[in-house]
Amino acid sequence: MSDFRLRVFQAVAQHLSFTKAAQGLFITQPAVTKHIRELERQYGQRLLERRGNRVALTEAGRLLLAHAEAVAHSHQQLEDQLHGLRDPEEAAGRLRLGASTTLAQYILPGLLPAFQARYPKVQLTLLNANSEHIAEALLRGELDLGFVEGRSKSRDLHYEPAADRRAWWPYGEPRPAAPARARAAGRCLGAPLGAARAGSGTLEVLEFALRTLKVRLSSLSVAFYFDNTEAIKAYLEAAPEALGFVSLRALGRELSAGLLEIVPIAGLHLPRQFEAVWVQGQPLPRAAQRFLSFAHSQLNASS
Repeated sequence: MSDFRLRVFQAVAQHLSFTKAAQGLFITQPAVTKHIRELERQYGQRLLERRGNRVALTEAGRLLLAHAEAVAHSHQQLEDQLHGLRDPEEAAGRLRLGASTTLAQYILPGLLPAFQARYPKVQLTLLNANSEHIAEALLRGELDLGFVEGRSKSRDLHYEPAADRRAWWPYGEPRPAAPARARAAGRCLGAPLGAARAGSGTLEVLEFALRTLKVRLSSLSVAFYFDNTEAIKAYLEAAPEALGFVSLRALGRELSAGLLEIVPIAGLHLPRQFEAVWVQGQPLPRAAQRFLSFAHSQLNASS
């Protein structure tokens, strides 16, 4: 069995905060401090450097973190294998999912209740981050399975299409009663732009699509970069002259209420490829296999 003190140390190393580690583990901050001190006494070395409210890993701390992650991974593999021996068709244990913003906020949550009803012994967590951060978390061993969008690929990760979606340009004016005709790119792209931040699949799709029009993102008037879709939508509602790039799946309420409209831009095609991703060469845990199969069937059925 894994040492709980290692779990505490991992939490502190992940958050670089005693307070956040305590909150995540549902224990008190003094208890976190006690476990860290016990580990430092056991190994006779400082594992963390405390600089005011900031925490950093020492060289010994980085070495212990690598060991702790290996122990946690081995323990999880053992649990999965033991559950598999008991019931080969059942999925159980921990499943750490990660998804880029559009997927995490508007698509995957709708799948989770049915999956949990089918596999009640799976303990699910879902990390919401941009595509770049999801890839990094997978490579650090912090996630079992990710869902991302965009065109960038890491050679250390395996990508598998999940479903195709369309993304559209919403414009901050009331939606017309009849479908709007496509507008000239020059007219639309001269408006102030509320864009997703660097590292997001949304921005990557936009940049690639603009290349077909021989337009660079740097040539546009970007008013703000936002780290989430809700912020972009709120900005568009408050700035009727502005333009934004948001997945159609995120616009149901705004389109129904006439708060935003879809503006087709002549010559601009914005297909989005949602992909499942995991570490290249590593077998997926049983629970991840079950979720991937479930997501495939649900997403493709609704395409």
